[in-house]
Parts: sequence; structure tokens; C-alpha cells
Amino acid sequence: MIKNVRALQEEFVPKEVVHRDSEIQVLADNLEPAIEDGKGIDTILHGPPGTGKTCISRYLLEKLNQENPEVRFHYINCWKNYSRFKILYEALRGIGKTLNVHRQSTPTDMLYTKLEENSERPYIIILDEFDQIDEEEALYDFYSLPNITMVLIANHATALHGLEDRIRSRLMGSERIEFKKYSSEQLEDILKKRAEVGLEGKIDKKILRKIALSSEGDARIAISILRSAAIKSRSEGSNITRDIVNKCIPEAKKEKKQRDVEKLNKHQKILYKIINDEKDIKPRELYEKYGEKTDKPKSERSLRKYLKKMEHYNLIQTEGDGRWRKYMSADR
Repeated sequence: MIKNVRALQEEFVPKEVVHRDSEIQVLADNLEPAIEDGKGIDTILHGPPGTGKTCISRYLLEKLNQENPEVRFHYINCWKNYSRFKILYEALRGIGKTLNVHRQSTPTDMLYTKLEENSERPYIIILDEFDQIDEEEALYDFYSLPNITMVLIANHATALHGLEDRIRSRLMGSERIEFKKYSSEQLEDILKKRAEVGLEGKIDKKILRKIALSSEGDARIAISILRSAAIKSRSEGSNITRDIVNKCIPEAKKEKKQRDVEKLNKHQKILYKIINDEKDIKPRELYEKYGEKTDKPKSERSLRKYLKKMEHYNLIQTEGDGRWRKYMSADR
């Protein structure tokens, strides 16, 4: 039944996307000056998880690169690359300039110098989950280079608010594109396209509707359910049925949550474990317990940013404000 398992992965970038035409057009217009050998408009894509922000940005840049191979672009996952060194290294890797760069001994400022020396051609950089960046100086580095245009991806429009004043003031003029949750009908169309590429034969439209309605507007969950159902039906030697889908829905959501937990940096994982152990906890007590479990604690400002990101991914819940605020396990 499965003919292309890659098409059933959330990271897969399809050749055709649906229901994001206006978002694609605005982003394309913002990047056009860079394509014409200049600097484009830095753009922030914001919206809940699973609304197509990453897929659309990668899709568009691949299209632009096909049309004009001189366009340089690179995707950086800030969950994995959250230090200034790692981000600048990734940017250099995207243009093939990491020769003689040693991860243990090369000074970070030298990476910036190498980027500066290679600023003769436009370079578009996607910074996915940019609010995960620990050393925000990297954003200032990119902003200050005349050839780099940034596509910044975050879950919430307020992601800039947590940045240092110097960096926030420079990025406040960035264009913002909101990605709203998909409707069940839109998810159904997305699943149909994935099924056409990834599965043998046709799949019952009612099955696609069932998956879409169970996905809470999140394309990642919808694709995960479809993939799990295809794998289970193959092992059982049958077509995808409603019974199989019903079994896969909780499994897919659990799998998604586990992947989100695994993406957390080490400090977030400490916070996550404390909150789950305590069930609910006030900020001051949480910060104290966190400080006891690490030799190099982050600032409270960084911790608040980490917690906000975990809340966006529904890994934790919050209640109240100020002195009455509490962090709670999402599994309560």
C-alpha cells in the first residue's frame, strides 16, 4: 500500500501545496529583491504548530532556486542549533564555507568574519523556531550583513517581544504573515495530496475526513495518523479502515508529543520533568528546583522563554498571572 514513505513524513516538501496561496505570494514578494541581487524584506511567519509555516517556506525557496540557481538559501532548525556558533556554522555550511572551521577551537567571531567575506551574493536564511535561540546576537549578525534576508518562523506573533531591545528594535519592521489553523476541509485536501504521492491506489474520502476531523487543525497530526494507519493496514494485510484509524489517532498524538519532548533542549527537559513530577508549581519554586539540578543555570528571562515555547506546543499548561501564575502538567 505504501509506495513512498517519505511523502508520509511531516518533513516532506511536496511539489504542490494547497490552501496557502496568499501566504506564498506575500513571502515571494518580500524575497523578490533578494532574487534580483539585493536584500529582501525580513519576514516573520507565525501561527500554531502544524499550520504549514516550515513547509511553505521551504517549498517556496526550492521553487525559487529551481528558477534561479544563483539564489542561495539555507534552512536552520533552531531547536538543534540554538547557540550563536551553531547558527553561524550552519549558515556557512549552507554556502560550502566550513573548510578549516573547527567546532572546538574556532572563535565564533571568526565565523561571522567568514560570512562577511562571502557577502557578494544574496543569501536567504530560514530560521525555524527562532525564539529557541539562546544567543540572540546571531540574529543581529544576520541583520547587519547586507546580503542576508531572514525568514523567521515562530508559533506566536509576540515572539519578538522576548528578544533583547537592540535586536527587537531592528526586527520590529519585519513583515508578518499569519498562518491560521487549517479547517478540516483543508486538511482533507492536504491528506489527499499526500496519499496520492505516498500510497498505492485510492483511499476512501470518508477515511480522510475522519483523520482530518481528529487532527485539531494540525497538519502534522493529520499526516502522522495517515502514516500510522498505512503502516498498520499493511501489517494487517488490509485497506485503511475506520477501525484502524481509530486505533491510530491516540498513537499518532502520543508519538507527536514524544517527538516534541525529544526536541527540547536540556534546560527545557529539566523544567518539563519538574513540572510533570510536581503536577503544578509556582514560578519561584520551579526556578529554585531547576537551579538545584544544573551547574550552569540559565537566566529567568531565558527560562520564561523556554516555558512559553513548551506552552505553545501543549507540553505544559499555565494558569494565572504574576504572583498567582502556576505551571502545570499537560497530562493532569
